[in-house]
This record gives sequence, C-alpha cells and structure tokens, in this order.
Amino acid sequence: MNMSRVKPVGGAAAAPAERKISKAGKKKAKAPSLVDFIEGRDFTGAVTLLEFEKSMNKRSAESDLWLAYSYFHLTEYRKALDIYLRLSQADAELGQRLLSNVAACQFFLGNYTEAQDTALSAPDTALKHRILFHVAGKKNEDETRERHQQLADIVEDQLSLAAIHYLRGHHQEAIDVYKRLLMQKGRDFLAIHVYVALCYYKLDYYDVSGQVLNSYLQVHRDSAIATNLKACGYYRLCHGKAAEAEIKALQETSSPSFKFAKDLLEHNLVVFRGGQGALQVLPPLVGTIPEARLNLVIYYLKQEDFQSAYDLIKDSEPSTPSEYVLKGVAHAALGQDLGSRDILRVAQQYFQLVGGSASECDTIPGRQCMASCYFLMKQFSDVLVYLTSVKTYFYNDDSFNFNFGQAKASVGQFKEAEEYFLSVQSEKIKADHIYVTWLARCYIMNQKPSFAWDLYMKMETSSESFSLLLHIANDCYKTGQFYYSAKAFDVLEKIDNSPEHWEGKRGACIGVFQMIIANRETRDTLKEIIRMLRQTVNPQVDYIIRIMARWAKANVVPIDDLE
Repeated sequence: MNMSRVKPVGGAAAAPAERKISKAGKKKAKAPSLVDFIEGRDFTGAVTLLEFEKSMNKRSAESDLWLAYSYFHLTEYRKALDIYLRLSQADAELGQRLLSNVAACQFFLGNYTEAQDTALSAPDTALKHRILFHVAGKKNEDETRERHQQLADIVEDQLSLAAIHYLRGHHQEAIDVYKRLLMQKGRDFLAIHVYVALCYYKLDYYDVSGQVLNSYLQVHRDSAIATNLKACGYYRLCHGKAAEAEIKALQETSSPSFKFAKDLLEHNLVVFRGGQGALQVLPPLVGTIPEARLNLVIYYLKQEDFQSAYDLIKDSEPSTPSEYVLKGVAHAALGQDLGSRDILRVAQQYFQLVGGSASECDTIPGRQCMASCYFLMKQFSDVLVYLTSVKTYFYNDDSFNFNFGQAKASVGQFKEAEEYFLSVQSEKIKADHIYVTWLARCYIMNQKPSFAWDLYMKMETSSESFSLLLHIANDCYKTGQFYYSAKAFDVLEKIDNSPEHWEGKRGACIGVFQMIIANRETRDTLKEIIRMLRQTVNPQVDYIIRIMARWAKANVVPIDDLE
C-alpha cells in the first residue's frame, strides 16, 4: 500500500525568494487572476495563465518565479529547476538568493549530493538548514543529529523534524510533534490532520486514522492525498471494492490540479483490485513510488514467478519490517523452488532479524517470522510455539492452517494435523502435491489408509502420483496396515519392476496373511492377496501361495475360483 513518494517533502515548499504577491489593487474580475490560482492552490491554473502571458510577451522575472513555484508544487521539479537556473544565469544577485530553491528542486529529484553542495553555498536561512537536515537524513546519521540542533521552534522546522521521524518509522514521535503544532495553530494548519492520520495508518490504527482524516475531508472533499489515505483505510478495514469506490469518485470529480496524484492512484487501484493490471501499471512506477517495487514482487510471488520476484528485490535495501519480511519470503520461495540451501539460509536470516527485533518480537508478524525461521531450520516444536500464540487471528486462513498442519504432523501430532489440513478451503492448496502427501500421511497415521488410497485414485498418472504411492506403500507398511501397503506396492511393481518393489509387496502380502490368521483382517482379503502375488513372475510366488492355499483349505476359506 502506498501513501507517499520516494522523495519526501523537505519542509516548507520552495516559494520565490523574498517575493510575495501584492494584494494591493486586487479587483474583482470575471477571469481568475494569478492571486486567485495561488491562494486556491490551483497550480495547474497558475501555470496555464503564466504560460499564456509568456506567449503574449508578458514575461518578467516575477512571473518566472511564480511559474517555477507552481511547477514545484505540481511536482514538476525538473521544470522548476530549469527556470531557477536560467534566472540565476541572467541575474547573479537573484541567483544567490535562489540557491536554496535550486537545492530544494535537486533534493526532490533525488540528487542529494548536488542539493547539499548547493545549499551550503546558499545564504544562511531557515530553508537552507531544513534542506541540509533532510539531506543528512538521507545520507548520514551523525550529521542528522548535528543538523537537528540547528532547527528552530518554528512551524516549518518542526514539520521537517516530524517528517524525518516519519521516514524513519518513528511514527509516534511524529504524532507528538504534529499534535503539539495542532494545539498551537490547529485552525491555521488543518492539513496537519492528514499527517497525523497517515502516522496512525502506519501504526495500523486504521479506524483512528479515518476519524482524524474526516476533519480535513469535511473542508477539502476533493483532496487527492486525503481521499487516497481514506481509501487505503477502507482497504485495510473492509475490502478492495470499498477502497476502489473512493478512488473512482475522486477521479470523476477532481480538478486538473490533482493530476500529480495520477500515478499514486493508479498504483493503489492495482492493489485494491488484487493485482489486476499489475504488469501494465507497476513496472514504470518502480523507482518513483517505493511501494511499486514491493507490490510487483508480491504479484510475482502470487503468480509463482519466484525468479522474477527474487531478481526485483535482491539488490534493494530493506528499511522497514515489512520490507525485510517480503525479502525473506522471496528468498524462501526461490530457495524452496530451486532446492538451494544457501538462498534458504538468507531467508532464514531475514525472518530472524524481524522476529528477534525488540519492536517486532511481540507482534503477530514478528511471531510469524520466527515461526518461518524455525520452519526453514526444521525445528518444528519451536514453530508450534509461535504459531500457537497467534492461531486465534488466523482461524480461516488457508495458508496458516496448511503450515500449522505441516508443523503438527512433523512432530507426530497427526490427529490435529489432519483437522487443520481438512479446514483448508483453497482448491489451489488442496491440489498441491505437498498438501496431498501430508494429508495422506495423516490419514495413514490415524488408521484411515483407505482415505489415503482415495487421494491416490483421484490423481492422474504422473511423477507426483508415483511419489504418493511410495509414501502410501512405505507408511502403511511401517504402521502394520499391510493391505493398502500391498495394493500400493502392487501398482508400483507394475510401473517399475524393481526388486525393492517386489520385496515390499511380498512382505506386505505376508503381513496381510498374518493378520487374517489373527482375525484382524477379513478372510475375503486372502483371495485378492493371492491374485496380486500371481501377477508377479518370481520363483518365491508359488511357495508363498501354496502355504496360503493350504491354510485356506484347512480353514474353509474359498479361493478355488482363482486361476
């Protein structure tokens, strides 16, 4: 889910240096003026007006400054930068005053080193210190602390401080700063409610986020950012359709000034629709919207294109617990697909980093991570400790029940494992060979071999059905359920006439005969066992059948119709 772009807002917006719109002489007119556009934050309208005046040779440094200002607020940072650089070349004195504006554009374009060098050359202003503070936040922890000391107790500087807290995942600290500002200037800075709502969203307090957001949306109903955040809350609390409805309503009523949010909204619509259109929308947004890469990885994982998911995320540096988890999942999926212990070991390390961290160890995702770590290490008793602690939250989750069933079966708790396997509703999981194999084993260990045999009978002939036969044959043999072991070995022998399959079949048939003698198997079964034996060309067969026939004759068990 996406809330913001890669390049964070660096404090106050870069306005024309030392310039203000003069309201003197402002008159009512049919057509809106530049003042109307700027005060109404209709920067698309402002650009249109200024570009028109430029085409009419009504061009001045003042109008160019406002044109750059408008482009900046439309996130057209390159265009704003080009104007500032052109003005600086034409007027050295003005250029000196515009250095902070140039640095702000460079920062938002991701050129942090250039932004730092430019800002260091700029006059000593609060904007300069904010830009250097944000650049330090991108590059150097120690320098960030030093720049923090240079911030003043003014609104713009405190907003920058809150932004750094937010970007580092310190959402409660950001909320504290925002609330302090709201107490001081609540009516003047209504948009701070959006920032507070965003922080609560990141803390998973989706209902609280929505309540805080409403105070802003009551005044600004067409806000793209606020409506997007509201939709994201609906997605978390309800479902994708409710979220999609909010975005569609915004798209139908929004003014052209909100075109800057087009990429953001299209990205989130892909998420709300469960990945529909992912390959068309997400790839171009990778590098612009941070969540685009993550959601594209998730899409590849759902499509079982593990190599593409791995290639997309392997070189990215995770910065949040969810990013570490996703990187671990991508490594685990590819490692299991390729049978690579090295890749699985890396996945294990990522899971352990999250599950063992002080901030995540007692959260549901943190405990799931530790369970995944131990799962890869095959320490299933530890897996159960962590999964048991969160199972009430995943009562109807098929993936959870599948994994929980595997862990239960791995420690010999086959009765409970069978229950968890049977609770899975997903047809995709139920068709998975691993699921079928584990369920068959549970049936056998719970003395239900006929159910395991039914699973095999529903399968088409393949390497997977051959593997399942081997499991049924061996597990039934080990547990003394010789009849189904004999049936399985009989089929295996027909597929692959190897000595091992004959020996298994011979032992199982003799086991069935012993159980008939002990009255633990019905006597009618003897006829089928003899029929199985006669299908094998081996000198031992005649000897075994003669003994069985002699016993049958002595105990009046009819087998005469056998050829």
